[in-house]
Amino acid sequence: MSGAGADTVLDLEALRTWMDAQGIGEGALRAATPLTGGTQNVLLRFERDGGEAWVLRCPRPGALADGGKAFLREARLLRALAGSTVPHAALAASCDDAGVLGVPFYLMAPVDGFTATPERLPAPYATDAAWRREMGYAMVDGLLRLGEIDPCQAGLADFGKPEGFLARQVPRWLRHLEDCGRHPGWPGPQSLPGVGRVADWLGMHMPADFTPGILHGDYHFGNVMFRRDHPELAAIIDWELATIGDPVLDLGWLVATWPDAGGRGAGTIRIEPAQGLASTGELVERYRAGSRRDLAAIGWYVALARFKLGIMLEASYARSCAGQGDPDTGAVHHASAVRLFEQALAAIESAHA
Repeated sequence: MSGAGADTVLDLEALRTWMDAQGIGEGALRAATPLTGGTQNVLLRFERDGGEAWVLRCPRPGALADGGKAFLREARLLRALAGSTVPHAALAASCDDAGVLGVPFYLMAPVDGFTATPERLPAPYATDAAWRREMGYAMVDGLLRLGEIDPCQAGLADFGKPEGFLARQVPRWLRHLEDCGRHPGWPGPQSLPGVGRVADWLGMHMPADFTPGILHGDYHFGNVMFRRDHPELAAIIDWELATIGDPVLDLGWLVATWPDAGGRGAGTIRIEPAQGLASTGELVERYRAGSRRDLAAIGWYVALARFKLGIMLEASYARSCAGQGDPDTGAVHHASAVRLFEQALAAIESAHA
């Protein structure tokens, strides 16, 4: 997502011309406002003279081609979700012609809601513990609605490769960790506790089968928006890692990233105040009550989520060691990666006690 000044790196006149050709709105583009988020992507809200508002999402101009493909996949998924009960931003249009803005992009309707992290929750979430408790249940309900969609009926049969999905995970992410060695200054995988132990355990206890479905791929507090008038989801956002796989992994990811009693979650996730949030056990039971999917191996999915996310965060730290990222953020990500592996190890040891 964009930081300040995203409108200055995009040719808004070219965007206006393209929208005119598509019959989307009328008049000049105005009130272009970068929305908060990360630094690698652009998220820009704007209006046209007719009063209609849109949000543009794309990689920053000059991004690698693969980044553009990821955004087009995201647009395709949003198109497939149209008319479903999954809370999401409505897709208005997408453009795969990099000649317009320098990168592929898509337009979506604005979402009236807020992201809960990292700033203090707004009222009444901040003042009513019952509202905070419902936040977790709302996130689980979003996963349940997503799990109801048949990928084939939604036109997403070729959106991923569910065959062998679980078996690919550990080898793939071990390769990703090994690739971090190309960043000078990174201390190496020995800085993460028990990588080999967790990888071996995951390999030995992998579930035999699963029912394929749409997987968000990075489901946590930072990738959902909540309604302001009721403790429900306004939208699930940031679908860049979505695929067809095992949806139970999204639940494992939610558990692995869930804030502790002090409001600290994985990575840079922070919830304030955190008192009254549902427990991870309650989240799992909410999912179990609303789904036919087998949760007998939920501990395995949580361990896999910690393994994957720990390596993702460590990769961010490795880039920062090489001067390719903010060192403070890199340090936070490394500390979180260490905690995730420690948690995975503790759960493994507890399971064998």
